[in-house]
Amino acid sequence: MRIPAHSVCTAIRDDIVAGLYERGSRLTEELLARRYGVSRVPVREALRTLEAEGFVVTRRHAGACVAEPTEQEAADLLEMRMLLEPLGAARAAQRRTEVHLKVLRGLVRLGQERARRGPSEDLRSLGGWFHETLAQACGSPALTSTLGQLRHKIVWMYAVEAPVSPVESWAEHGAIVDAVARGDSERARAITALHTERATAAHRLRPPGAGDRADRVRTSQHSVNVSAFRH
Repeated sequence: MRIPAHSVCTAIRDDIVAGLYERGSRLTEELLARRYGVSRVPVREALRTLEAEGFVVTRRHAGACVAEPTEQEAADLLEMRMLLEPLGAARAAQRRTEVHLKVLRGLVRLGQERARRGPSEDLRSLGGWFHETLAQACGSPALTSTLGQLRHKIVWMYAVEAPVSPVESWAEHGAIVDAVARGDSERARAITALHTERATAAHRLRPPGAGDRADRVRTSQHSVNVSAFRH
């Protein structure tokens, strides 16, 4: 049985984002293969993909290492998101399917219900799912992929303060979905631009290694889920 490299890539990326591997630390094929319960072949392929995405760098005499983005590179991530998320929403207004709308509306209903109870980790997860679904609704695989990479890198590089008013934040989500449902590209773009600008103000750059493991690591060790590949 050969585990797809993209599954290994997802597992390594998630652990980098979660802070399990500190920026600048080495990523050896042997140790990664043992950790995720796979051979070195998918690990090698995964590291190449992660290098192309900017999560990994290859250094002379050290091999693969977790990247160490500069403050300017981190700031660029937020600026790119402020430009691309409104574009994605505008495209979604033109290209969304009924399935996308159903999922988005369901997330908004649940998010607004939870927001009335106050800030919570559930709200943060729901917000992530909302923006991921909105990106998928844009009908552009390249834009969807780019937005996904941006979200991962921003979570990796930044701590996010809870919004002052979760209810207001989810009201903006609802307004975005209304515009998308009506096919109003310009309104979807404008509301998303305002929402993204407000969200960006809540981001605080994480010092390298500061608080990563305590705040974000979900588990100390796991293997790639191979149940889907056993048939």
